[in-house]
Amino acid sequence: MTRTYTRSQLALRNGQDREEIWVAYQGKIYDVTRSRMWKNGKHYEHWAGQDLTSELDTDAPHNANVFDKFEVVGQLV
Repeated sequence: MTRTYTRSQLALRNGQDREEIWVAYQGKIYDVTRSRMWKNGKHYEHWAGQDLTSELDTDAPHNANVFDKFEVVGQLV
């Protein structure tokens, strides 16, 4: 069974409040803690601990396949 998390719970995984660095995309929450691109919870102008669906769809130079290498830790509700 997939764990579910609220936006408030996701916000705590921002690389500052806790060690975990998580981001959400299209309802799935990904653990990006081990990515060197997400050190300190920031990736260029994007911040961890939030839903990046709209930002990725309009602003990123890559597509959703970038998340394929990360573990899905839950579902955003």
